[in-house]
Amino acid sequence: MEHYLVMTNDIEATRDFYEEVLGFSVGFRADLGFAGYWLYLNEVPVIHIAEWNSYTEHSLKQGIPVTTPAESTGVFDHIAFNGTNAPEMIARLTRLNIPFHRNDVPLVNLIQLFLKDPNGLKIELNYC
Repeated sequence: MEHYLVMTNDIEATRDFYEEVLGFSVGFRADLGFAGYWLYLNEVPVIHIAEWNSYTEHSLKQGIPVTTPAESTGVFDHIAFNGTNAPEMIARLTRLNIPFHRNDVPLVNLIQLFLKDPNGLKIELNYC
């Protein structure tokens, strides 16, 4: 997987969530003709953020189909990342008052944390 795009009406709150909560870094983003950010994990821009209105306007001018806002994420349920320190992330989520659900899978020594970004996208964090 190269990246995924989060469509939002609040690009700053979405950027802040991925930076402050999950530790991504804002980096270089090409001028694409609409408002947004690229968030990096190491050297890879894994998460792209786009503002709904400017992205929609730009894409339609280019003849590119656009996703429409929905009550949920449709057939897309969640995005998952591997982490390295579950207790540290649990402390961070607790400190930031971000609700999460913990699921332990003892057979494979796995801790899963499930939370939502500001747009309602479910995030799964896996720790071995």
